[in-house]
Amino acid sequence: MSAATVVYPDHLRAQVDVYLDALRFPSRAPRTDGLEEAMRYSLLAGGKRIRPVLALATADAVGLDASAVLPLAAALELIHTYSLIHDDLPAMDDDALRRGRPTCHVKFGEDVAILAGDALYAEAFRHLLTAQPGEADRVLAAARELAAATGVDGMVGGQYLDVAGVSETPADLQRLHELKTGRLIGAAVICVLLLAGAPEDADTTMGWRRFAGELGVLFQIVDDILDVTGTDEGLGKPQGSDQRHGKRTYVTEFGLEGARKLASQCHATARATLSGCAPQGAAELEQITDFIFTRTS
Repeated sequence: MSAATVVYPDHLRAQVDVYLDALRFPSRAPRTDGLEEAMRYSLLAGGKRIRPVLALATADAVGLDASAVLPLAAALELIHTYSLIHDDLPAMDDDALRRGRPTCHVKFGEDVAILAGDALYAEAFRHLLTAQPGEADRVLAAARELAAATGVDGMVGGQYLDVAGVSETPADLQRLHELKTGRLIGAAVICVLLLAGAPEDADTTMGWRRFAGELGVLFQIVDDILDVTGTDEGLGKPQGSDQRHGKRTYVTEFGLEGARKLASQCHATARATLSGCAPQGAAELEQITDFIFTRTS
């Protein structure tokens, strides 16, 4: 399988981009336009929108109207953008380039970038709780899942393990990335199931969780590979950032070929798990899984 043969559901990405472009973050306080400008600068910088597209594709797979989960999809992208802004800060990865242009703190200053990230996280939950249609208990269940996926037992906890440098074994490394990367990717799937009324602990939901978990790990393995093999232009960010910071990655742990073998195994497991969750097929989710495996940027 090569990147040239993989089709990405760009029609779903287009829906997401249109929706995000229409979002505004007004304030009753005067002269906060600069904060909104910084938020939108990073939010609208482009990208494949994998997390919100994954949410829309999951909706299609379980019989929901994809457009009905656009508020959730937007919340996912707001949170992802917040995490990128903070990851790029001098205290974290200290990167000057993101999605092919200056990072938020380079453009607006470190203080404004921190606030822009904080605001995006808050606005994500405000938007989900006020704009997402559906029964109140289902929307609240999705909000609980999203909060858990981004807190201490999720993305931020994984980021802490990363900066603290406490991962010593391959199992530690996998757990770090299950939290830092996998939990938000997983939330893109599970939150949709909760909006559809699936019980949080049902066997079917657990199957989808396994699929989402495999997808998150696959994404990170490929990300580690691209940090070694990619280019600044192709990645839209500095190549070799992990090596520059001395981080443990799947490549440093297993070597480049070992990481590629792990990615292939993880892709096969994700595809098999998805087949069990959606025996009638889920074309868009299959496309996203293949794209994550074969992506070059």
